[in-house]
Amino acid sequence: MKKIIATKSAPGAIGPYSQATEINGMLFISGQIPMNPETGKIEGDDIKTQTYHVMQNIGAILKEAGYSFDDVVKSTCLLSDMNNFAAMNEVYGQYYPANPPARAAYGVVKLPLGVLIEIETIAAK
Repeated sequence: MKKIIATKSAPGAIGPYSQATEINGMLFISGQIPMNPETGKIEGDDIKTQTYHVMQNIGAILKEAGYSFDDVVKSTCLLSDMNNFAAMNEVYGQYYPANPPARAAYGVVKLPLGVLIEIETIAAK
């Protein structure tokens, strides 16, 4: 049975979706942007700062569901500018120092609220 995961430590959904859903030992985290869950404001105006805040939001959802970054098996990174790829990797890689998950990264035309990055995540136990 599907379980909805929600935490106040990450931004709430701004549309008809859940922060995350869990089913059969798998956690599917909706795309996270660098929004501060307390203020609703976007954090940072550079890719490194925004990536850090995205990863913090992902970490809060993982924790709420009883998972960790070690359980992440797949990430999809959406970048508003592929020129930010290397700088994003610098921050992203700090969360996966060994055995990183599978990943795709795409350049997109525009992201919600004009952010530079959005990352969706799948974890499994």
